[in-house]
Amino acid sequence: MIVVLKTGEPVEAVGQRRGSFARMIREAEGGEWAGEWGEHDVRTELPFPALERVSAFVITGSSANVPDRLPWMLRTEEYLREAAARNVPILGLCFGHQIVAQALGGLVVKNPRGREIGTVTVNLTASDSPWLDGVPASFLANASHIDTVARLPPGARCLGATSLEDNALFALGPTIRCVQFHPELDADVTAGYVAARTTAIRAEGLDAAEIARNVRETPESRSLVARFLRSFVARRE
Repeated sequence: MIVVLKTGEPVEAVGQRRGSFARMIREAEGGEWAGEWGEHDVRTELPFPALERVSAFVITGSSANVPDRLPWMLRTEEYLREAAARNVPILGLCFGHQIVAQALGGLVVKNPRGREIGTVTVNLTASDSPWLDGVPASFLANASHIDTVARLPPGARCLGATSLEDNALFALGPTIRCVQFHPELDADVTAGYVAARTTAIRAEGLDAAEIARNVRETPESRSLVARFLRSFVARRE
């Protein structure tokens, strides 16, 4: 079973139209996984899924901030350390990327370079076979976040960067892969995020209208979910 660890939900206007992050993740993977899916909201105090029943985790984005170190975050980090020790495949998306990094010895802080939102260019800086085989050296991805992984966990390899993110992708061990952007967000959802964050974007001196005009579909980024399942999960079944 693949378990989506829910750390948050889309902004309200987007969620009403398009559903949860878990739904978007399943849409993005495009049927690569034919097995069972499950969900667990880590913000609750319900018991975490038994690791022996989990084939892989996908960790969602969130409006929460890892540097706040809330109790549910600390519980989740402890669980992720146990999952990593057992080599359970983990794909972290945005907040998921950050909490995995923090849990395994990295450091997450508010990005001093500012908010990254809209469609951005990711430049690969290292190879990672088979996950990134065939992915262009530069590709577009949709993003919305204000925190950053300032220091990677020990042993992690940086795989790519954007103009605001030195660690936009990282790999750790044989089965952990994390991205600061959102492969599951299409152009419609990303435009919804820009609209919802317009006041904050303008307050930070950014051009919300220009960001909205530049939103694009991001097929190479979107493919990373299915690629992860194909590379690290299907072979385990």
